[in-house]
Amino acid sequence: MTQPASIAAARSLLASADAMLAADGSDLRGLVLKGDALSALGDARAASSFYTSALRAAQASQARGVRLTPDLIAELRRAKDAVQDQARAFQDHLAQGLSAAGFDPETSSDRFALSLDLTAGRKQLYLQQPRFYLFPGLPQVQFQPRATLPWLEAVEAATDDIRAELQALLAEPALFRPYVEPRADRPNTDAQGMASNPEWSALFLFKDGVEQEIAARCPRTMAALAQVPLCRVPGRTPSILFSRLTPGARIPPHHGLINTRLICHLPLIAPPGSRFRVGNDVRDWKEGQAWAFDDTIEHEAWNDSDQDRTILIFDVWKPELTEEERDLVSAMFRAIDGYGTAQPAWGV
Repeated sequence: MTQPASIAAARSLLASADAMLAADGSDLRGLVLKGDALSALGDARAASSFYTSALRAAQASQARGVRLTPDLIAELRRAKDAVQDQARAFQDHLAQGLSAAGFDPETSSDRFALSLDLTAGRKQLYLQQPRFYLFPGLPQVQFQPRATLPWLEAVEAATDDIRAELQALLAEPALFRPYVEPRADRPNTDAQGMASNPEWSALFLFKDGVEQEIAARCPRTMAALAQVPLCRVPGRTPSILFSRLTPGARIPPHHGLINTRLICHLPLIAPPGSRFRVGNDVRDWKEGQAWAFDDTIEHEAWNDSDQDRTILIFDVWKPELTEEERDLVSAMFRAIDGYGTAQPAWGV
C-alpha cells in the first residue's frame, strides 16, 4: 500500500535527521529536524524531547562562546514555541484527566497539587535550610496545616484583647527597636540592609527565653499564649514580640536558625497590600487570621500599603517532635551554651 505523500515526506525527513545525528548527536539542525519529522508523524511528545535537546545544546554552545547563525536562531525560536505549545496541550490533557478522576485544586490534597506544580515547572522546590541546626526527618512543609495546631483558634479569639494592649504600646513609639540590632559579642553583617533598620522594628515580651518587663503590660496577650506549646530552650527561646513593618518596607528573603520550631503570626494591624511569602506560597496578612510556618524555608515580607503593619510573633515546637526529642534538643543547646561562653551561640 502506497503511503500518503505527507507521511512519506515525514519519513524522509526523519531519515535525514537520523543521518545528521548519527554523525553528531548534538547537531542543532539535526535535533530540530528530527523534532519536525516526529511532529509531522503525530508524535508530539517525542518531537518536544528533541526540540528541548536542541535548545539545551544551543544554550551550552553559546556558553562556550559559539555564535549561532540568524537562520539557526530562527529555527530554535520555532522549536521553543513548539515546546511551549506541547507543554500547554499536555497540561490541558492532564487537567482534564485528573478532573474526571475527581481532583479539585481547591479542595483536594495540597501536597498532590504542589507535586503537579513542581512537575510542570510552575513552582520550584524549597527545602529547609536552617542556618544553625537541622533535626532530620521532619516534614518539608511551608505553612503548617491548621489541623495540627489545635490551640490556634483560641489565640485568634483573643485578637481584640491583644490588639488593645498593642495600641497602648504604640502610643510610645520609642519602645520599638530595630528587629536586627548589632551585638558586641559576635561579628555583625549588614543583614541585607536590615541591620539597625527602623523600617522593621520589634517590641519583645519574651526575648532569648527571658520574660521582659514590658510583658507585665500585656496580661491578656500572655494569657492567650498560656496553653500554646511555646518552644522553650533556656537562654534562647521562646521569643514573643510585636513586629512592625513600615509602609513600603520589605524584609528580604532569608532562612531561620533551627527547624525544630514553627514561627507563628497573629496579624493585628494588617492593611491591604501587606504580604508574606514562604517558599512558593504567598499570602496576605488578614487581621485575626493566624498561621504557623517553617522559617528555615526561604521567606520574605513586604508592606505595599500606606500604613504600618503590626503582628504578634511567637515560636512553638513542631508538633511532630516527641516530648523526649524536645527535651533532648533543649538539653543540647543548654550544653552548647555552657561551653566557653555565657551567651547563646546564635544571633538574628
